[in-house]
Amino acid sequence: MMETKSVPVTKRMVWEAYKRVRTNNGAAGIDAVTITKFEEKLADNLYVIWNRMSSGSYFPPSVKRVGIPKANGKIRELGIPTVSDRTAQMVVKQYLEPRYEQIFSKNSFGYRPNKSAHQALDQCVHNCRRHAWLIDLDIEGFFDNLQHDRMMELLEKKVEEKWVKLYVSRWLKASVLIEGKEQQRTKGTPQGGVISPLLANIYLHYAFDEWIEKEKGWQSWERYADDIIVHCVSKTVAEKMLLQIKERLAMYGLKVNETKTKIVYCKQENRNEDYDSVSFDFLGYQFKPRKAKNKEGKVFTGYGAAIGQKAKKKIRMEIRDMQIDRYSQRTIEQIAITLNAKVRGWINYYTRYNKWAIGYIMHKLNDRVIQWIRRKFKVTSKYKAIAMLKRKQQLCPKLFAHWQAGFNV
Repeated sequence: MMETKSVPVTKRMVWEAYKRVRTNNGAAGIDAVTITKFEEKLADNLYVIWNRMSSGSYFPPSVKRVGIPKANGKIRELGIPTVSDRTAQMVVKQYLEPRYEQIFSKNSFGYRPNKSAHQALDQCVHNCRRHAWLIDLDIEGFFDNLQHDRMMELLEKKVEEKWVKLYVSRWLKASVLIEGKEQQRTKGTPQGGVISPLLANIYLHYAFDEWIEKEKGWQSWERYADDIIVHCVSKTVAEKMLLQIKERLAMYGLKVNETKTKIVYCKQENRNEDYDSVSFDFLGYQFKPRKAKNKEGKVFTGYGAAIGQKAKKKIRMEIRDMQIDRYSQRTIEQIAITLNAKVRGWINYYTRYNKWAIGYIMHKLNDRVIQWIRRKFKVTSKYKAIAMLKRKQQLCPKLFAHWQAGFNV
């Protein structure tokens, strides 16, 4: 049998795409088929994807809409495609991504190979030291307001292949299943889709990145998906730039969130202007004036980052929801296995700057383990339970991930 038909999608491309989808795991879509269930008939399922994509007859099923609670109590709407559709999207993503990586800005960090949130944070810290002012830019409902017609126009700049544009157009227009009813989408791309982050980066590359660098000559900025920080030399320059950014985004059907967008003064020891807004959040970290020590041990006020209050609240809620103190039938080793992967992730991400700022949360985690001891062993005295946990830490100092990181009982 021929490897390709009217569209140059090969079986190898489908297989490589599926391997990425499997690694990312993810929830089932509207067909309720999980990765495990999909693999029960893996060869058949992949053949169907290849057969339809290579003949131009692939049509995406509806996207499942799910609500994810945010730290502020609101709900973030995600669109979950089926495993088959995630695989098909990954085929196109892997086909397109290398060509766009050649033109994307070095200041764009979100959802790109060999780029990370930590790199964006490092650059932001560096730029805050160099520039006293910045714009903390929030685009209102970016993923919901991406313009389909404009997206296809922008795709034309780098994509000649008709089959790629055909499938991107179909994914943009794919209906969303909400409470059992299909709703057609006339704009936006669902958060949760495999192709969506790449489309978002393409859209903002032309709407913002290329404009601010080539037309405005600006290099001091960071973007992670739709989170953008623009550094400026003065308040006046920041105010003028913000007006121009608003006008530019409006040309692409986007609007700045007036409530969340603000100009910030990076106040520190040698910056003495008075301004109300001196802090901002970026990628889970809060930037603000902080006490620090120089090499000689002298205390001074610097401007730096540490885990933000929203991130702390989210982690506390996750610890509470685990309810580990109720696992009285488990051993402490089993409790550690339950906790460690998640805790290690928190520590790896949130201790890049001001490591000990996460200490209070790790203290609360120890408290939960102490509550587990009291419930399991029927210990009425909290102090006795603390002593028991300290003895366990002395015997097994690497049992819990936060112990390994230095957050002791």
